[in-house]
Amino acid sequence: MDNREVYLDYAAATPVDPEVAAAMLPYFTERFWNPSAPYARAREVRDDVERARGTVARLIGAQPDSIVFTAGATEANNLAFAAVDGHVVVDVIEHESVLACAGMHERRTVRVGPDGIVDPAVVARAIKPQTELVSVELANGEIGSVQPVREIARVVAAERARRLEAGERAPIYLHTDASQAAGSLSVNVGSLGVDLLTLSAAKIYGPKQVGLLWASDDVRLRPLVYGGGQEAGVRSGTENVAGIVGFARALELSCERRGAEARRLGGLRERLCGEILSELPWAVVSGPKNAKRRLPGLLHVAFAGIEARRLVIALERRGVSVGTGSACAASRMRVSHVLESIGMPRPLAEGSLRLTLGRPTTEDDVDYAARAIVDVVRDEMSRLGLDDVTQAARVASLLGASGQVSRNSQGQADASSEVRGV
Repeated sequence: MDNREVYLDYAAATPVDPEVAAAMLPYFTERFWNPSAPYARAREVRDDVERARGTVARLIGAQPDSIVFTAGATEANNLAFAAVDGHVVVDVIEHESVLACAGMHERRTVRVGPDGIVDPAVVARAIKPQTELVSVELANGEIGSVQPVREIARVVAAERARRLEAGERAPIYLHTDASQAAGSLSVNVGSLGVDLLTLSAAKIYGPKQVGLLWASDDVRLRPLVYGGGQEAGVRSGTENVAGIVGFARALELSCERRGAEARRLGGLRERLCGEILSELPWAVVSGPKNAKRRLPGLLHVAFAGIEARRLVIALERRGVSVGTGSACAASRMRVSHVLESIGMPRPLAEGSLRLTLGRPTTEDDVDYAARAIVDVVRDEMSRLGLDDVTQAARVASLLGASGQVSRNSQGQADASSEVRGV
């Protein structure tokens, strides 16, 4: 095989787009002023921040004064949950920052089906009279499932209308973390029907440690960070001017390229998946079967009985960088909560890879990576004394034992086990 580098972990980190870097550069050098300072040059920088805020607001269909810039999506998620005191509803495959925030509240956790999709009817049954916040991500960054946020928004709106008619005073809001979705899906807050929305620049070829929380006029945000009163008093601290300007430019480029890039990545994903399965037909692909319900550039594939960590190391030696779908952190040595939640048997979860494609990915990259993946899996099979017949039988047994009819099962969880919590 030729000597090359192929990066397939864009869900973890994207490079800063050259146009974004160019927009940011002046704010590291000649436009370095603090936007809170009183003199003319500082006011110019303040104007640049507000122009960036206006750009972001326009792109998500919002008003500029409803945008709070943060140090990434995790902070934005924390800020969203800090706006409520009462009961919350989340789904079980949310990002860990959302699950951790929910853990500080009385809560119900909604289960998902084997495809990783949340059923809006299950969300409706999880809502209690004292529920104040429902949080469902727009798309999952591990298996690629796109959630029916618009339908869930209708569920929340119906509960809000019921409370109004009954004279109940408890508010209820819908939050979505759209960080993983923004490069492929619309994040217009009006069409989504949400009350709070989180975005991250780092997932759309912008700078790391820059994010935002949008909140509707009905939501009263409470600060997590106190100090000089920046961001309308919600998020104190000197603004990351370069990061904010870069975020706005990154979102502009993402919106301009979204349709064509989603189609291109979808084609590359199918090519990658097809090449792997043609050689290893017993491999298990997770996530929704319907292309409209999954992120176009994400492929989650599992190889029964083969340690993903060994595959990652072997692939790195061949110049291919991939993510693993098993342990979120090697130090914790546990299977991902997402894979556990969709009912993936441990021998599959421990042998899973998350392959995510990005703007620089080419057909040649996909072909090279597919060949490398097949080769390293074959090497491991040889080391373990396995063959295709044995692997196919093992996968059939594992999926049968887990209650999944097939690797493309679309079923939902039983009503008796659809909700956890109080």
